[in-house]
Amino acid sequence: MSLRCRSEFLNKLVQVTATIAAGMCIQCSIASAQTVRPTTITRLFWQDRETQKLSYANLTTTNKWNLSRGWVKGFPALDAATQSVGTINYAAGMLMVAVRHGENAASESGWLAIEPGVFEEPHGSHKHWKYTRVPEVKSRQLNTQQGNPSAMSVYDDTFYLASEITHRFIQARPQLLKANGSGSTVRSFSGGGGGALAVVGNSVCYATWNDVTGENAGRVDVVNLQNSSGDQISYSFNLHSGSIQAATTNSGKVFFAPADGLCWVNADMSASQAGVTATAVSLGQNADTGEPLRTRSFANQRNWVMFTTGSGISSSFCLINAAMPTPSVVKLPIPVADGLQITDPQVVLSLGKRYAFMFQDRIDAASSVQEMLTVVELDPNRDKDFSDAVVKQTIPVGASKVDGLRGHHSICFDAYGRHAVITNPGDGVLTILSLQNMKVQAKFQVGGVPEGTVAVGAPEHFH
Repeated sequence: MSLRCRSEFLNKLVQVTATIAAGMCIQCSIASAQTVRPTTITRLFWQDRETQKLSYANLTTTNKWNLSRGWVKGFPALDAATQSVGTINYAAGMLMVAVRHGENAASESGWLAIEPGVFEEPHGSHKHWKYTRVPEVKSRQLNTQQGNPSAMSVYDDTFYLASEITHRFIQARPQLLKANGSGSTVRSFSGGGGGALAVVGNSVCYATWNDVTGENAGRVDVVNLQNSSGDQISYSFNLHSGSIQAATTNSGKVFFAPADGLCWVNADMSASQAGVTATAVSLGQNADTGEPLRTRSFANQRNWVMFTTGSGISSSFCLINAAMPTPSVVKLPIPVADGLQITDPQVVLSLGKRYAFMFQDRIDAASSVQEMLTVVELDPNRDKDFSDAVVKQTIPVGASKVDGLRGHHSICFDAYGRHAVITNPGDGVLTILSLQNMKVQAKFQVGGVPEGTVAVGAPEHFH
């Protein structure tokens, strides 16, 4: 073969080879595109303070993040001028949503039970999360007689909800709400004045009154939940100050948050003690006003009870080892800029580490000071002793839209604790945060005033 022929032959061979390779690449790209399957990370629920609607969305990711929004089936059309969506809680495969009325007491109030359409499916030695159904209201109790729901809590995968005016509270088990639908029944008990509830072992409830003064200031009713009638208060006692804002239980003790410091008692599982006196614990005084410090909410991890207190230079994240015979307070100062206030902590177990998250929100909604999210690592050396908790990071966040107790930032976590979702009410934005590196992964403009987000489920796994 001549040199020229050989050169022409080699050129044609190269062209044919390149054409075949390009075709194979195209086929590979098509096949790759066809096999890419979006992974659902979690299902989100949030309320919109502007419209009083309840949205849900699947948070998904492939090579980018997406949020596919929808609406809860059967959710009633609320009058945004006279009604509002209150607290949202999740337990054992069900959501409970409080519905409140404003000054117009003729508007309906009460609660809704929603099946979120997310399920854990057994798969050998582990479980998978499945996102197969549209969320749907399964049970509802809305009327003009029961008054506004006030405190809602979850203890031992059971909902407890107090009423502002009836001096009663209900116990609602998610399994019954799901199985019986609109015909489901809940148990109702006498006790409490619309204040916070603390329940020990689904056996005894400490139902509080939030009166500031008068004979019911600092009052706590102890109720035996095993009583078949559910109509009797076993006994009552009073704390050293009133305006009880929070209650919780941990390690056989019950903790309360009155106007001055906090109090605790040993849990009475038989609801039969007499002459109970709560132990008072001082949190110190506000450096600016001289008023006693207090807290408004508790969080629990292991045998530790956590809360925030103070303002400005007096702001602190506080921890109590509830397993100690006489618990004491460990304080971690939190630097808070002028014009900001520290919010209640939310805690999570993430990738073997335990964190507490608290926002620094604007005191004045018209302010322009940058709002922040403070992350505390609870157990840096993993010895189960949280007394060495440290501030890990402080992160800028979007805007709040504070109006009294409404309009604050909120945060929730997927069931595996890998991602956090933050609401920015002032911006109408949801922010996705990776808990592995504390970096923002995505932001979604959802509009309105998003509040009170709850996440149900964890990342799908395909095999």
